[in-house]
Amino acid sequence: MNTLNITYAEISEAELISEIGKKSYWETYPSILTAEQIDFMLNKNYTMEAIKTLMGSGQDFYVLYEDSVAMGFVAVQVKEQTILRIEKLYLLSAAKGKGYGKRLLDFAAQLGKSRDLLKLELNVNRSNPAYHFYLKQGFLVTETVDIPYYDYVLDDYVMQKALQH
Repeated sequence: MNTLNITYAEISEAELISEIGKKSYWETYPSILTAEQIDFMLNKNYTMEAIKTLMGSGQDFYVLYEDSVAMGFVAVQVKEQTILRIEKLYLLSAAKGKGYGKRLLDFAAQLGKSRDLLKLELNVNRSNPAYHFYLKQGFLVTETVDIPYYDYVLDDYVMQKALQH
């Protein structure tokens, strides 16, 4: 049986998170985004420096380890005193289909409950297959958004799930 641990990420793990983010992005988005946009997003949000900046500005990162090997991560941030927002959730392809995405969502839900928050929230690209996974996990679309982002438009669903206390 594999040993799974989800641990709070220290600044020293920023490079590890950056590597997982980049690998996962290239595994997920080539059928959705252009290579140019993927490169732009990675250079903007997934460099070691960008991760460290996010860590210092209120995003908490947690890494999922399978037998001491990092397989994915989730980044969360409190929004509006009632919502825990999942800013990032990425798994390596080797971790998909093992229930690890659900484990990270359940972990985020427990964090939210422990902070007396009422909802989990996330954005997902409307063409990302993860959308169907989030629906199965009880998330509902609350908004369809087109977010101008530099020279691109992020076409997302905003999804929320009530936290049962």
